[in-house]
Amino acid sequence: MTEALWTPPADIRQHSRIGDYLGWLERERGLTFDDYTGLWHWSTTDLPGFWSSIWAYFEVIAHDQPTGVLPDATMPGADWFPGATLNYAEHVLRMPGVGDDEPMVLGYSQTREPVILTAAQLREQVRRARAGLRRLGVGEGDRVAAYLPNIPETVVLMLATASLGAIFSSCAPEFGTRSVTDRWQQISPKVLVAVDGYRYGEKLIDRQGEVAAIQAALPSLAHTVLLPYTQGVVGLGELAADTDEPLEFTPVPFAQPLYVLYSSGTTGLPKPIVHGHGGILLEHLKMLALHHDLGPGDRYFWFSTTGWMMWNYLVSGPAVGAAIVLFDGNPAAPDLGALWRLAEQAGMTYFGTSAPYLLACRKEGVVPREIADLSKLRGLGSTGAPLPPEGYVWVYANVKPDLLLISLSGGTDVCTGFVGGTPLNPVYAGEISARALGAKVEAYDPTGHPLDNALGELVISAPMPSMPVAFWGDTDGSRYREAYFDVFPGVWRHGDWITVTERGTCVITGRSDATLNRGGVRLGTAEFYSVVEGMAEVADSVVVHLEDDEGGAGELLLFVVLQPGLDLDDALKSKIARELRSALSPRHIPDVIHQVAAVPRTLSGKKLEVPVKRILTGTPVESAAAKGALANPESLLAFEHLAKSR
Repeated sequence: MTEALWTPPADIRQHSRIGDYLGWLERERGLTFDDYTGLWHWSTTDLPGFWSSIWAYFEVIAHDQPTGVLPDATMPGADWFPGATLNYAEHVLRMPGVGDDEPMVLGYSQTREPVILTAAQLREQVRRARAGLRRLGVGEGDRVAAYLPNIPETVVLMLATASLGAIFSSCAPEFGTRSVTDRWQQISPKVLVAVDGYRYGEKLIDRQGEVAAIQAALPSLAHTVLLPYTQGVVGLGELAADTDEPLEFTPVPFAQPLYVLYSSGTTGLPKPIVHGHGGILLEHLKMLALHHDLGPGDRYFWFSTTGWMMWNYLVSGPAVGAAIVLFDGNPAAPDLGALWRLAEQAGMTYFGTSAPYLLACRKEGVVPREIADLSKLRGLGSTGAPLPPEGYVWVYANVKPDLLLISLSGGTDVCTGFVGGTPLNPVYAGEISARALGAKVEAYDPTGHPLDNALGELVISAPMPSMPVAFWGDTDGSRYREAYFDVFPGVWRHGDWITVTERGTCVITGRSDATLNRGGVRLGTAEFYSVVEGMAEVADSVVVHLEDDEGGAGELLLFVVLQPGLDLDDALKSKIARELRSALSPRHIPDVIHQVAAVPRTLSGKKLEVPVKRILTGTPVESAAAKGALANPESLLAFEHLAKSR
């Protein structure tokens, strides 16, 4: 589809934050840009100029001024803003352009009544929590672990931890004991804050047994604070006791660890990815304001749990003056319209979610504009998987025709999206609108040469401030180098297939380590899922390619989860084959189609294509995937049985 679904208004520069930034660049730096392409090119070729402009434009508070911007751009190990000291929490709690009485954290839950914190109340809660952590002996560099849902208390605890220069790490309470201890045994936390349980829809889930098991597995713990969340209690308990201690912010170096995020851990221990105060601050200021166009008066929501990096991306909202909307519960209870009705209730101006959620709404016939007043909604974000063209078309037809839809792709590794959208660029169906400012994203061929308008490995060929400081415990940096720099030395290889089109848009077609290579032609998995899961009969699917040792076409296997009551018969197999042939090509027709009860997924909802492939080629289940990292480990059994029968 070549016609744009949305185009920027003629006066967009007068009414957007990126337009204001362009005006600032012209006044303060003497730089003018006719379009986004020119701005992006400058931002990725003059890294010191661009990132110093972000620092100055957003008036970053430095307790010690930097002696430079990027004296060493070598990857890994780029040295950003040496000599600077600052604090991430200070910038989030500054809340520029916001009055003390304005609601800034709106917490909605299926476990208790809504909790709303004004700007003044948020600062006060962080002040008390900071003093409480200090009473427990927490200081700079100590780790604070949160086994908490997406609620205001978690935001308060993270900011209090950061204000001390201590290091935060969260796991969502739906994570089982093994998943949690696999993560936290690596970082030895000093304090654990946990809930007693939560409600998911109508179901009450007790977590006191898991909390006790986590405590027993973490000898480093000096204190545990248990919050009676299921009883409707609000606040951080003993941590929030009244005190006269002022709210202060420990100045820390730019690369001081802020929090530890984790890879999915599907094929081994989760990688503990350390992110720094300065890199996260600059990256999130840039993305939230200049790309998502968020600022004072906005109410910004992204459906997430505390076990996904989008939670960290969400809670930076107040740093650009935007209020944040939190939700804890089942997004499909009582039906898939729940979050859209919440959008009306909370007055959301920005609705962030996942591509699978949007596609599920499309499939179920949900029409959000008919079930909720979405008049305040200006932007919609989608991530977690590529959004196919029909997803874009559905949004503009059924949500709102004048939204800026941003399909965002990035990762836990950089805690941001490095390709996404901008108010300056049109939106085309199935295409990510732009490469993000300061993110030199390219497509590489196998020899490390850039490709234009052709499928290649997604790489980042120049450093970004939010690239990880390190992996925790990786003293010689070997795990870090192996994870990102082993294929193209000095260039970050992300592990996705990408095409950068002639108009500068991007199409991501799936993981490069889950490539379907038939007769030398690489096929992305995303397009398979778009077609197969667009069929009314199919609820979910996963596709893998088993290579032929002799260089032949190999075997393409498709596994489908059907709607309740349906069985995979020859007629349905033929229908799937016809759909794939007509929508894609004859190469996309599977050799075999199997029905399974469930597709294996990580706790954050990603499909496990590579572990499925490993199981089917003879790797034992316990070696192919870490069951504790899966939302549904029992789903692996079907693939194990099939491997044995083959």
